Amino acid sequence: MRRREEEYLEAMYILMKRKKVIRVKDLSKILKVKPPSVIGYLKKLAEKGLIHYEKYEYIFLTDKGLAVAERIYKRHMALKDFLSEILMLPNEVAERDACEMEHVLQDITLKRIVKLTEFIKKHSEKSPQFLGALKEHLIV
Repeated sequence: MRRREEEYLEAMYILMKRKKVIRVKDLSKILKVKPPSVIGYLKKLAEKGLIHYEKYEYIFLTDKGLAVAERIYKRHMALKDFLSEILMLPNEVAERDACEMEHVLQDITLKRIVKLTEFIKKHSEKSPQFLGALKEHLIV
């Protein structure tokens, strides 16, 4: 699947969670593109069976589309968590970098990042000095 298609599915998933409905104008706003561009991608995603799209109607993710969108969203959130909580990057940087990384990392790499995040969080709860030392080491 192409990166841009993944971005559309993730945006639709976020809109669905926030507003319960997905509309062209909302996608256009969140993705910072014009409505005709959105419609072009919606047609492609509908052809692939990832969404239900009818002109002037709400857009719905199919079961297949929902599964893909959830996977992408979870990747994004796991990476953002690692970048903001473990590497202690500013939220805007973590958000932007997670958005870039979610499309290119191999599954095994992401799994290891998640495991490392869990490990560090677990051990920093047991030993607050650990997180302090990590922060001191990371901050340049």
